[in-house]
Amino acid sequence: MSSTVTIRRSEAADAAAIERLAALDSASAPPGEMLLAEVGDELWAAVGLDGTAAIADPFRPSGDLVELLNFRVERIRRELAKPARRPRLLPRVA
Repeated sequence: MSSTVTIRRSEAADAAAIERLAALDSASAPPGEMLLAEVGDELWAAVGLDGTAAIADPFRPSGDLVELLNFRVERIRRELAKPARRPRLLPRVA
């Protein structure tokens, strides 16, 4: 049986699920926006977008999901750190 894995940013409606996941992990929920990994419709792992904290369900094989989330957070942070590219100005044609 195969389940779908969904990676997405957290929303305000996810607060209760994140708190439950943190309690399972015996940790505090990281503050701020998070990247979530859901298997089917269940939250298995979450990582803060600031890259400082991760929580995961210790009763599920969630280690690979945490690694995937950390990889994705690093990519997002690198993209945000890139300087904005200015459009190249073409010379005026008379």
